[in-house]
Amino acid sequence: MAWPDIFQRGTLLSRFSHHHVVVFLLTFFSYSLLHASRKTFSNVKVSISKQWTPSAFNKSIELPVEIWSSNHLFPSAEEATLFLGTLDTIFLFSYAVGLFISGIVGDRLNLRWVLSFGMCSSALVVFVFGTLTEWLRFYNKGLYCCLWIVNGLLQSTGWPCVVAVMGNWFGKAGRGVVFGLWSACASVGNILGACLASSVLQYGYEYAFLVTAAVQFAGGIIIFFGLLVSPEEIGLPGIEAEENFEEDSHRPLINGADNEDESEPNYSIQEDDTASQVKAISFYQACCLPGVIPYSLAYACLKLVNYSFFFWLPFYLSNNFGWKEAEADKLSIWYDVGGIIGGTLQGFISDVLQKRAPVLALSLLLAVGSLVGYSRSPDDKSINALLMAVTGFFIGGPSNMISSAISADLGRQELIQGSSEALATVTGIVDGTGSIGAAVGQYLVSLIQDNLGWIWVFYFFILMGILIGCSFHHPTSRYSPPALFKEPWG
Repeated sequence: MAWPDIFQRGTLLSRFSHHHVVVFLLTFFSYSLLHASRKTFSNVKVSISKQWTPSAFNKSIELPVEIWSSNHLFPSAEEATLFLGTLDTIFLFSYAVGLFISGIVGDRLNLRWVLSFGMCSSALVVFVFGTLTEWLRFYNKGLYCCLWIVNGLLQSTGWPCVVAVMGNWFGKAGRGVVFGLWSACASVGNILGACLASSVLQYGYEYAFLVTAAVQFAGGIIIFFGLLVSPEEIGLPGIEAEENFEEDSHRPLINGADNEDESEPNYSIQEDDTASQVKAISFYQACCLPGVIPYSLAYACLKLVNYSFFFWLPFYLSNNFGWKEAEADKLSIWYDVGGIIGGTLQGFISDVLQKRAPVLALSLLLAVGSLVGYSRSPDDKSINALLMAVTGFFIGGPSNMISSAISADLGRQELIQGSSEALATVTGIVDGTGSIGAAVGQYLVSLIQDNLGWIWVFYFFILMGILIGCSFHHPTSRYSPPALFKEPWG
């Protein structure tokens, strides 16, 4: 039975020390802060659009010529919306490129340094983009594009690093539920960003950027001084050493290359062995690992839909229903609540079944129905919030699982175990490919909405959901983690 398979070696909590808890919380909140600063931009799009097109929103007010000229970036709100979609696309393309690079860098440098640098530097860029330019009344499309490209590159250091650190501390036993709960960090960050933005939006959108940037910078400092990258840093055995001592008749755990010292778990010896065995895997080798490319391509379509909700949901609620921006920001939280519950519950079920793909396939097919329902949501906030949460459950849940638990599975398969480190590189490939799809999607969303309306945007999402769900019904997708690691894909 699968139930004893997860719990027969003791409950998950009994296997974790206080170091595991600290690592879980630090990585959780570090990425939450990165996502909070991204969410701020989507939450203040209406305010930014008004600021950039004063003639379109202030027809009854006669602005002085010098103020009108300095603010007047676009002649209409439609063109401002299209540029906001372009900024999303620029950010995600640079974020995708950065993920491929950050994964490789993370496997070669200290993960704590890379993560801390990315958080602090990104916070400074966000401050300049949203706060300093407004304080100086300096509006320039070229500057905005350049800053958002740099921000995308810096933000990309986050996910590969935090997943790699989590992979160093948490083994395969119960990984689905642990990573399912932990992957809620992005949704928690979205909620945090929405709350921070809506709380200060009345003073101006620049203060929303200021608050999130300050909190993120402080988080980067805490990460630099407080995060332990791996158990070996404090003389504890790594997860490979622990798993080599355990037997599992249902799910054979990964074995290291050298097992000569298994009977004598001397921490100092294991630390030396680890140092000598760790060898960063190349980008090409990581791409050739079984499952990496298929899951990356599937995640590209899934992240397109998930990030479209992330970037455009508050704007859609305000634009389509005429609700106040602050109210739309708070209401959009329910999508993330659904994603948190979905990621945790689906991760737990995949642990029990010892299969990830069937859980993903069922969730994504049900997501099609939820998208159809949400596209026809009435002008009622309670019903809208309920349908939004259901949609987040079936879309955000699978997205969290692929980007965290499955990436960890792929990056620690036995083909590379004991001889190379690939977790950050594999995570960068999966999330980087997903971000390319998301980048294309953000421009398409703004283009489709501008020419055809929001209903066609939802038709586009439904089509993506059908394609992703059907892809997991391919025979090679129905795997348990060990089967994936031992058999070539397709």
